[in-house]
Amino acid sequence: MTKIEKFLTAEEEGEIIDAIKEAELNTSGEIRVHIESAVKEDALKHAQKIFQRLEMHKTEARNGVLVYIAVDSKVFVIYGDKGIHEAVPDGFWDGTKDVMQTHFKEGCFKVGIIEGVKMAGQQLKKYFPWEKGDSNELPDEISRS
Repeated sequence: MTKIEKFLTAEEEGEIIDAIKEAELNTSGEIRVHIESAVKEDALKHAQKIFQRLEMHKTEARNGVLVYIAVDSKVFVIYGDKGIHEAVPDGFWDGTKDVMQTHFKEGCFKVGIIEGVKMAGQQLKKYFPWEKGDSNELPDEISRS
């Protein structure tokens, strides 16, 4: 069994998906989590490629957020689309990254991801509040490659 197969149990994945659904209740923003074993290039550049491959750039407000995790490489990235970067201040994701990293260093990966998702939802709510007629534009499940 590889590290990626042992990274999260099915139950833990379900809890993360529930957190994504809950975080998206108050924002039009879309949050996805992508997990893979390793990254051989710059993690941010790779996360941007995954973002495109998952078609996260196709949201109406360009307000998708990808939490990218490379398990064996021990790196993660929070990447927000163009609409987010145009609306938020520099360092917008720093607090979220710090909380996640603290949990990850303790080996609490599920907790770190859930906390990061919740914080992303709270932050997105300020800039992209849910409005009548908003729909879930992207799947909530965890993707892998």
